[in-house]
Amino acid sequence: MIKKQLLLIAALLSSAMTNAAEKTFSGPDGKLQVVVSDEGGKPAYRIVYDGTTFIGESPLGLATNIGDFTSDVYLEEGTKTRLIEDTYELATMKRSKVRYKATEAVCSFRQGERTVYDVIFRLTDRDVAFRYKVYPQGNTLCCTVTSEATGFLLPEGSTSFLCPQSKPMEGFARTSPSYETPYSADEPTGKNGRGEGYTFPCLFRNADKGWTLISETGVDSRYCASRLLGHEGGLYTIGFPQEGEFNGNGTPCPGMALPGYTPWRTVTVGKTLAPIVETTVAFDVTEPLYAPSRKYEYGCGTWSWIIGGDASMTYDEQKRYIDFSAAMGYRSVLVDALWDSRIGHEKMEELARYAASKGVGLYLWYNSNGYWNDAPQGPRGRMDNIIARRKEMKWMKSIGILGIKVDFIGSDKQAAMQLYEGILADANDFGLLVIFHGCTLPRGWERMYPNYASSEAVLASENMNFSQGSCDAEAFNACLHPFVRNTVGSMDFGGSALNRYYNAANRPGGSRRITSDVFALAAAVLFQSPVQHFALAPNNLTDAPAWAVDFMKQVPSTWDDIRFIDGYPGKYVVLARRKGQRWYVAGVNAQPEPLKVKVKLPMFAPGEEVVRYSDDKELKGKMETVRLNKNQEISLSVPTNGGVVIVSGS
Repeated sequence: MIKKQLLLIAALLSSAMTNAAEKTFSGPDGKLQVVVSDEGGKPAYRIVYDGTTFIGESPLGLATNIGDFTSDVYLEEGTKTRLIEDTYELATMKRSKVRYKATEAVCSFRQGERTVYDVIFRLTDRDVAFRYKVYPQGNTLCCTVTSEATGFLLPEGSTSFLCPQSKPMEGFARTSPSYETPYSADEPTGKNGRGEGYTFPCLFRNADKGWTLISETGVDSRYCASRLLGHEGGLYTIGFPQEGEFNGNGTPCPGMALPGYTPWRTVTVGKTLAPIVETTVAFDVTEPLYAPSRKYEYGCGTWSWIIGGDASMTYDEQKRYIDFSAAMGYRSVLVDALWDSRIGHEKMEELARYAASKGVGLYLWYNSNGYWNDAPQGPRGRMDNIIARRKEMKWMKSIGILGIKVDFIGSDKQAAMQLYEGILADANDFGLLVIFHGCTLPRGWERMYPNYASSEAVLASENMNFSQGSCDAEAFNACLHPFVRNTVGSMDFGGSALNRYYNAANRPGGSRRITSDVFALAAAVLFQSPVQHFALAPNNLTDAPAWAVDFMKQVPSTWDDIRFIDGYPGKYVVLARRKGQRWYVAGVNAQPEPLKVKVKLPMFAPGEEVVRYSDDKELKGKMETVRLNKNQEISLSVPTNGGVVIVSGS
């Protein structure tokens, strides 16, 4: 009898263990839902918006060197939920003032009798952010995360807009991965890039039901940055850095003190592209890691290398660009690679004094160096060593340098994240802004690091100097970045050229720009970065249309608001940005046929008089004053490789 009772109790316990638990949480307006489950001891979640599944049943969990927490893991009872309401200001992103409202749900998971981790979800009306809090196991107060099961299952029929991850230690001087591979557009799911997955952010179209943007934020020295690995059936999972990155040094698996947190993984969904373009989730869930050492100021500038190349790196040419920036009313000049050998530190002090006399500051380029790249450009051996780095930064502060551009880092390992953070923290001590090139995607860094300005992390304007193919693809790429790369972080593209040719003489030879002058103006609005070093040249003061130069003199580099108007990734885009009371509407077209569309502009008053920059079919631009109709509508006609810009008068 006792034996039968024990067997019955065991059966009941077994049934309780295998009976799946399921919990549902909603965003503030109730339309966005996350459903968390543990069927078969496999933690999972799915995301539903307004009754439509945007992320199907997808795995959760992580494996560590102190235990595999991807299976035999069960939801605990009693989920904690709360409503979070916050406001914050941040001048360096797409919207300067944010009101943040989200539902937070903390789901605890146990293995046996021990809680192994929480999954913390934050749901707004359009964003889901989640991360793990990993607990100590007994007396074990640290671990290495060997892999994550974390996944994202896209519905059947979804298509993708993705940037393939490059293999490590390839490309120029073995500097990859640097997030500089070409995007594919409207590709079916089920692929894995070039075999190495995809770089964040990742955009998907949910058939005709809407859009999904997947990324991550809050990555600092305490974890690695990640990528997405593609699998058959539309499943994408978190992939850690590749073993060969950083010349094979440093582990691809992050180490954690316990209790410890992973970065936030983010999913933004919408029936239109507006939530994707306008999201601020990358900054909503992050916090400043230190206080700014001074009030940082931003603005536009010029750089000689994009047009003049290495030959422009002379004292006299940099002085000419300083005069040019002063004439444009710009804040800075970026002095690019090789200045240490072609100008030198002593003459740089003289150049900085001359720039200051013209009301212009300087940014200086540095090679990240260390054991992870073969790039010969100097200055080398300054940024990889804390002693040399701080000595160099002290010198820069003494001569009034505004900031630095650090290139060729090429890894997402935790060791690389420690380097990024070290450079940023040291630079703040000396009042320097930081731009990264040949680098990873910024992941909430605008809010986390007060002196962080921008990152390249894209196939940027320098490639148009290198090849005609990049010039030919300029419009296609410009119609992707506002929907993908630039949605989650500042993008230092360095474009908006008004030269017809990428050489100092602006004559046939080398790469030829095939986009219009109005396209260049539109790109200055479409591409968001608080520091904009445009691909303009001193000759543009006399050989470019006066209306184009005048526009480029006054275009802002920081913004207060953003609105998506119309577009389709890789085909065309029209969006609006606001600075103060003035709205700028910008659009470009990459389609083989002219774009003809009527758009509603509710940010303008009915019948308001506005300034419009537009192209004819020959890509010849003009500026004119037009009036909106009483319905706040205007018809746009944009030729292939052309642009349009509309500016309010107030």
